[in-house]
Amino acid sequence: MILGVETSCDETSAAVISPRKVYSNIISSQAVHVDFGGVVPELASRAHVRKIIPIVNEALVEANVRLSDIKGLAVTHGPGLVGALLVGLNYVKGLALALNIPLVGVNHIEGHIYANFLEGKSIPFPFICLVVSGGHTQIVLVRDHLEYRILGETRDDAVGEAFDKVAKILGLPYPGGPQIDQLAAQGNPDFIEFPRALLKSGQFDFSYSGLKTAVLNKINEMGEEQCRFSLNDICASFQKAAVEVLVKKTIEAARSFQVRHITLAGGVAANSLLRRWMTEDAAAYHLNVIFPPQKYCTDNAAMIARAGLEYLRRNGGNNLDLNVFPSLRLPEYQKDTND
Repeated sequence: MILGVETSCDETSAAVISPRKVYSNIISSQAVHVDFGGVVPELASRAHVRKIIPIVNEALVEANVRLSDIKGLAVTHGPGLVGALLVGLNYVKGLALALNIPLVGVNHIEGHIYANFLEGKSIPFPFICLVVSGGHTQIVLVRDHLEYRILGETRDDAVGEAFDKVAKILGLPYPGGPQIDQLAAQGNPDFIEFPRALLKSGQFDFSYSGLKTAVLNKINEMGEEQCRFSLNDICASFQKAAVEVLVKKTIEAARSFQVRHITLAGGVAANSLLRRWMTEDAAAYHLNVIFPPQKYCTDNAAMIARAGLEYLRRNGGNNLDLNVFPSLRLPEYQKDTND
């Protein structure tokens, strides 16, 4: 039994898992940020302080276990908001000391990758993972458990941030990704030809700042009334431009490294167009696409616990002097002559 805790941004989450089962996965999303159109770090930290003990208790009750049944602890220690991360890490340190059990700090992005392994799911190695969230857009070659190589990443803004910022420009509520996805389903994706940055660069990097600017310029050009009338079409056109680059580069990476399996990770992995387009294009090259369940796409503690389980199995726990790292990068394995 592993207890996981996630407090990297605006979700307070706790989960109890075993290698093959998720017994509980409690998530408390902070509504306080809606009025600001984005996450306010200080408010997020305060909300975590208020919520973390009740959420952990709820996770234990739902799993029908006691703290004495827990054999290991996993907690996000980066990347994320420094104040938010400290709340979770310090709480878990206290539990580790009181219960005399090991704790392990988990990279938040690793957690998203390991969401694909929850509930006993097995994925053949190596595989390509497209990490798409509010803070990250990466193509990662996963050679084995805890062995990663970043093939490409965003040079500026993450795709999830682009969705949220465009939604804000359009006057849609936060978080913007699900709003755009819903409206785009009723729109014409060919209404506006937005730019696809770095699509034909021959590299696996991304850039979304130019796409955001293009949407803003087009909306200013159209005017408020026409924009409101064409809202669904604008959403559909933006979403098509954003998703096309993700799909094309991911499949290109899989073919280049002769990998047969593709996984997705992060909040944007729940996007309906991305799932459909990736599946269709991958099938043309006889590639297998694996999606995490929708409930594990957004930030949650079950994914942190699952990644932590691999660390506890292989490396044991961390010392109590473990710190948070707001800009923590995914650890990469050493490249050998065959890479």
